[in-house]
Amino acid sequence: MTSSPTTARPAAGSPAHTLDAATWSALTGPHAHFAIGTDRARRYPADVAPFAALESTDDPAAWADLRGLYATGEVAALAVPAGTAWSPPDGWEPDGAIPGVQLVSTAALRSFPDEEAVRLGPDDVAEATDLVARTEPGPFRPRTIELGTYLGLRRDGRLVAMAGERLHPDGWTEISAVCTDPAYRRQGLATGLVRAVADLVRERGDVPFLHTSAANTRAIRLYLAMGFDLRSEVQFAAVRAV
Repeated sequence: MTSSPTTARPAAGSPAHTLDAATWSALTGPHAHFAIGTDRARRYPADVAPFAALESTDDPAAWADLRGLYATGEVAALAVPAGTAWSPPDGWEPDGAIPGVQLVSTAALRSFPDEEAVRLGPDDVAEATDLVARTEPGPFRPRTIELGTYLGLRRDGRLVAMAGERLHPDGWTEISAVCTDPAYRRQGLATGLVRAVADLVRERGDVPFLHTSAANTRAIRLYLAMGFDLRSEVQFAAVRAV
């Protein structure tokens, strides 16, 4: 399952790299117009994405600010470095965690447009949501499509594959929602869309990157073969406001 919950800043000071705090960089930079929150804690609107980020996971005031952004029972999606001894403070309870990986593109990644791909818009959200529900590439909300460009492929008028842009830290763009209808897999559709989205990202001067579950070894092998490199391991964590 491809996923990309937020990357929260490690407790021990500033991140060494923008992608160590990908969502914080996005919500304080290119995606600041989506941001709800304060200088210490921010989130996306619930109909855009479930992701949130903290300026520091070691700051009780940041957690308090974040709690103020969520109703009781609502879930925030965060990410912390793999292996970090971490648990949410008062006001929150764990709601599951998934080991994941972060991959970045290299010069070996060939990117070019897909002549069959069409740009998806608001009128395509219902079809995209249905495809996501059947293939589970990660969260996709009614306004997720506003985060960037989403491309799709149709067969007999039906949406059967898609990929798009999600997190947008400074200088980087995440490729996400990569999925294909089971009846159309092993035809290279998703690979072509990833290359096409990467082409758009590079045209803008950004570097493509992505996240996926560590258990999704088939996808990881495919991305490595395409020209992505494993950059880091992360833990995708959900916390529920109590």
